[in-house]
Amino acid sequence: MPTASIQERLDQLEREVRLIKSALPKTGEKQRPWWETLAGKFKDDAVFDEIVKAGQKYRRQTGRRAR
Repeated sequence: MPTASIQERLDQLEREVRLIKSALPKTGEKQRPWWETLAGKFKDDAVFDEIVKAGQKYRRQTGRRAR
């Protein structure tokens, strides 16, 4: 396989940098805290409700408290 020319490699790197920059918040743009992006994500999710109940049961059985 022939090696890419320096110009081709540079072009590829520039495309990748543009893609990365487009995914980052803009300067001065207020970014939401990470937990806000998850808030409500599991609302009305029966599986998640079971997980929470299992955790509560475990803590009751072991005498551990949530921190």
